[in-house]
Amino acid sequence: MKKLIALFATTAVASGSAMGAIALSGSASVSYDDNGSTASATTYDADLLVTGTAGATTVTVGMDVDGGSTTQAAGGSKQTGIALTSGTMATTIGPLTVSADMFDEDDTATTTTTGGRKFDSGDNRSVTVSLAAPVGDATVGLDNSGDVSISGTFSGVTVSHTIKDGADTTTGSASIAGMDVSLTNDAGDTEWTIGTTVAGTAVTVGSDKSVSATFGVTGNTVVVTHTAERASTVPTNTTTHYNTSRWQAAPIFGWLESLDRVEAMELYRTFNMGLGMVLAVDAEQAGSVMAQLAGDAPVFEIGTLTERASAEAVHVQIAGVTA
Repeated sequence: MKKLIALFATTAVASGSAMGAIALSGSASVSYDDNGSTASATTYDADLLVTGTAGATTVTVGMDVDGGSTTQAAGGSKQTGIALTSGTMATTIGPLTVSADMFDEDDTATTTTTGGRKFDSGDNRSVTVSLAAPVGDATVGLDNSGDVSISGTFSGVTVSHTIKDGADTTTGSASIAGMDVSLTNDAGDTEWTIGTTVAGTAVTVGSDKSVSATFGVTGNTVVVTHTAERASTVPTNTTTHYNTSRWQAAPIFGWLESLDRVEAMELYRTFNMGLGMVLAVDAEQAGSVMAQLAGDAPVFEIGTLTERASAEAVHVQIAGVTA
């Protein structure tokens, strides 16, 4: 049996001559686990956030009160010191904003390579300078990378244009006659979406020929998405054989099929029945590849590729679904 007891969560505000206002907020908890027949264990956690404001300048420092160094003392170890978890400063001078991240976070636990090796991404400290100056109905911005942006809303149309070295970007959005339209041009490559609601169903169409529909069914939200046909990287003279007993599809797909509105083949064609990325590898290397991927996500050997017997033979064969 486990018990979790929250000790406190509080906020206080103080003033002093050095800072116009200092806000203190924090939380602490103790967790006790009797561990059944083994020795019980008690763990503690306490965090503190200090926010100081003076005019247009704000400094925020986060601390793990019980996260300092551990020293060995008579009768056991002792936790000492305070570990910093964050440190930021931001100030505004007219249209100019300067922000600084002063804490170099150790993100080894969250940064990994494809093979699963964990590492620290490096020095996370940074200083950002940006300018936002209103010019008529538009705002002109400049950041420390040298990018210049111009944005504004004109007659209900919101437009933003960013000027950067060799890759200007323009975005626009508007609501016209009940339709939400958005457009992005990134270095000459244009994408757009148009969305509207018809009879309670939100429909979105994209420039990549994708279509999605969102609607409610008995208290649940269902999203159906169709993507444009993509070029196949598999030789066209092969047949793909899927063994559906090799992986367990999510229950939502069985529910959709039970409605008798979507055929089983269409579920596989549209949703892949829960499969994410599929790799085609030599049969001799399948075991090695699966072993390398096993630590990152569930991995299944779902079928085989064989040479088609004739031009009329099927390209895809799904056990229990296709003939």
